Amino acid sequence: MSRRYPQPAQVPEEDEGIDAIVPAYQRFESQITARQISFYLSGEILEPRYYAEILYTLRTASEHDAVFFHLNTPGGNFDSGLQLINNMLATRAHVVTVLEARAYSMGALLFLSGDELIVHDNCQLMFHNYTSALMGKGNEQQAQVLAIGKWFAKVMQNICLPFLKDEELARILRGEDIWMESEEIRRRLVRMLPDEAEDKPKRRGRKALPATLEAEAVPSPSAPAKSKA
Repeated sequence: MSRRYPQPAQVPEEDEGIDAIVPAYQRFESQITARQISFYLSGEILEPRYYAEILYTLRTASEHDAVFFHLNTPGGNFDSGLQLINNMLATRAHVVTVLEARAYSMGALLFLSGDELIVHDNCQLMFHNYTSALMGKGNEQQAQVLAIGKWFAKVMQNICLPFLKDEELARILRGEDIWMESEEIRRRLVRMLPDEAEDKPKRRGRKALPATLEAEAVPSPSAPAKSKA
């Protein structure tokens, strides 16, 4: 008696004249976590110890993050403002400063330190010279006045030019206050865009924009312990 065993299935030979179908492209996908973080600086700028969370956020942010600073401030502590500005310029995140009412003194310098600047209607900027209170012997006070004056002038040059003109900066250093409202602020920001691309690489993407719904989705070094802008 003969037995029949199952035979392996035969694979049909491919037609030599037909090429295998190969896709024209291949699709790959990965996910990136992006954050939008908003800080509201409302009121006077206080001592540096109050801003540790903001500084840490800027230092640890990635290039995919956007950090918004909503400004409505009369200014305040020069040391705090300068530390915030230095971290805003050094962060890998995209920094957006939003002028929501007024930004005077150090507040104006903070506004100018963003990668993207948004201006609401009916707003004001104000720039002026620093104020300080000095202590110590006469020669020490003279040395401190000279040192702070040179420091303040260099900070103003680095941050405010070319938004301010050279002659306006000279007037501020002589003690004059300079005020401007939303329309003038926007005109100056648009004018300065070509220079930014050459002078400040980090700010190549700087834009001057009116406030929109989509956009929302110094002076006063005094003694080192107390300086206000």
